[in-house]
Amino acid sequence: MRIRAVILDIDGLMIDSERISQRSWSEVMHRAGYELTEEVYLQMIGRTEKDVKQILANVYGEVFPFERMYHQREETFLHILESEGIPVKPGLFELLAWVESKKLKMAVATSTYCKLAERKLLAAGIRERFQVIVAGDEVAHGKPAPDLFLSAARRIGVDAPECVVLEDSQAGIQAAYAAGMKAILVPDMQPVDEQVARLAYRVVPSLREAIPVLEELTRAA
Repeated sequence: MRIRAVILDIDGLMIDSERISQRSWSEVMHRAGYELTEEVYLQMIGRTEKDVKQILANVYGEVFPFERMYHQREETFLHILESEGIPVKPGLFELLAWVESKKLKMAVATSTYCKLAERKLLAAGIRERFQVIVAGDEVAHGKPAPDLFLSAARRIGVDAPECVVLEDSQAGIQAAYAAGMKAILVPDMQPVDEQVARLAYRVVPSLREAIPVLEELTRAA
């Protein structure tokens, strides 16, 4: 089946925000007497606010002040975004231009909640390039459940098998697979898990290398 749409994640895929997010979490948690390890943060990548709350409760206990930490982390993240900017990933603009040249539909499916997703896309200068944004606070279940991707497909009017997903996280690849979509894995901070990688159609080192894979998929009958 020919591909008619491309669905993209935001953090760690289009923008180099995961390191800023990790820095923000580390700063606010350190001030409160908690230490965020690399191992714990890697579990948080690609997950919704609800899932992150449970991950942190599992590690630091149910008394972990999640709402306060989450609010302070957001303030810190936005301060960094506004003062330092947010870099885009190599090959992003070439990829978006290629997708647009092929007249494929595009959507965003992100675990980030809607208002923050909008701010990130605006900061990166790419908000106007997407017809649809589906955020983590708009679905019942976040990644690795397929809800985000299935909702994005419905909203752009394309059947799931006609969509290809670009993701950097394990949860995102699992969600795309569960949705019945082909997925291209572009790893960021999370090490590549071999079992998860087998769920992906292809693993590539950057968005630039994803273009010939998309070309291949759009030619397929």
